[in-house]
Formats: sequence, structure tokens, C-alpha cells
Amino acid sequence: MIEVKNINKTFDDKQILFDVSATFETGKTNLIIGQSGSGKTVLMKSIVGLLRPDSGEILYDGRDVMRMDSKEIHNLRKEIGMLFQGSALFDSETVLGNVMFPLSMFTKMSVGEMRDRALFCLERVNLKGADAKYPSEISGGMQKRVAIARAIALNPKYLFCDEPNSGLDPRTSILIDELLHDITHEYNMTTIINTHDMNSVLGIGENIIFLNKGHREWVGDKDKIFETTNEALNDFVFATKLFKEVKQYIISEKHGK
Repeated sequence: MIEVKNINKTFDDKQILFDVSATFETGKTNLIIGQSGSGKTVLMKSIVGLLRPDSGEILYDGRDVMRMDSKEIHNLRKEIGMLFQGSALFDSETVLGNVMFPLSMFTKMSVGEMRDRALFCLERVNLKGADAKYPSEISGGMQKRVAIARAIALNPKYLFCDEPNSGLDPRTSILIDELLHDITHEYNMTTIINTHDMNSVLGIGENIIFLNKGHREWVGDKDKIFETTNEALNDFVFATKLFKEVKQYIISEKHGK
């Protein structure tokens, strides 16, 4: 579990986060949503440690990141997996080499052990047999799955995903969502996903935090989101005619109309 308590962050006299508190639960897909400029990326970077908040607490199973020294932070990063928006694969490395990279950085495994672990992770994301290919030789969806395999190579307790469906077609996006959901439950990770994809919200949103202009305005799951009276959240999630119709249908079904 990761908890953030009363986080504030300012850049050049402009406050981005205002006293944000939230709990990200273990074994669930935790989503941070909000419009561009809402502060969701700043919040995620603060949780990961790429940014330092002006005030507040960030607790990884009770351990306060704000009070850690450099050695403690280094050890914590061994427990963290990262899935970047653009996959961030090394073009000059094979698929196997990309997945082995964090193992070479943070473990004392032999080359054989790293290879075995990387192949296991690739098989877990349904990429068996793709280990010798280079990123340029595979599709965007496959690249994303390689990035997921790399992110879970260290068997992390915490997994962070920044816009995992960015640039993917709807069908592939659903496959990535399902994969993230499945491995979160399988490995009992605390997974935090920063997204603006409403299909992800309604598909795998087990714990959703909605930010609006730097304030945490709503917390709930994919079912409760249909019942919200928060105007800003409704405008964000149900902006399109299709999603409005879906919401209306579900509400009608619940009330037996």
C-alpha cells in the first residue's frame, strides 16, 4: 500500500498540488485521472521520487520517502517497476536485452539467471519467441508488452504506469489493460496508473482518484463512478455522447426502468 498525505507542490510560485491525500491499495489497479494540467503527472512523479513535494508525506507500507537517505531510496527503487508512456526501450538492445537491463543494474544474478528471469517475464506477457528481435521489428503493442516484462523483471512490490495505452489502438489498449490487471492480482502489487483513457477507467478502475486543478475531488471505483454527482468528474468521464448513453443505460438498469 502507498499513502500520500497532504501533498503540496509549487513550481515558480504556481501551486500545482493542493493538500492532496490518497491511498493506493495493494492488489488493485489504482488509477489517477484528470484533465491535462490537473496535476496527475506531478503527483505520480512525486510518489516515485522524481519530484520532491514542498510538504506532506509519502508512505510505502509505512516507510516515509521524504525521510529516507540516498541508500534507502536506492533500496526502495529495487522494489519499484516503471512502465513509461513511450515504452522507453533501448533501440540498440534486443527484446531480451531490454528486459535484462534492470536485473543487471539492481541484482547480482549471473548472466544465465538474468536470461532465465527475462525469458520467464516475456512468456508471462505472451511474447515467447520474440527475445531476439529489436524494438524496431515489433509492433507498438508488443513494445508495450516488452516494457511491462521489463517492469516486472525485478518482481516489484510497486508498479507505476504512465499513460500505458498512449498511441495504441482500442483493441490493443484493452489487451494491455487486462494484462496490467491480471499481473497486479497475480503478484499482489500496488499498481498506480496515470491515464486519461476512459476505457481503462471503466474497465479496470478498482480504485480511482480524480484530480481537478490540483485538488483531489473524488475517490471511488468503476461502478461508483456512474453514480457520482461531481460535476467536473462527470464532464471529464462522460464527455462523449457514447459514454453519456452508457451511463444513462446503467443507471436505468439499476433502477429497473
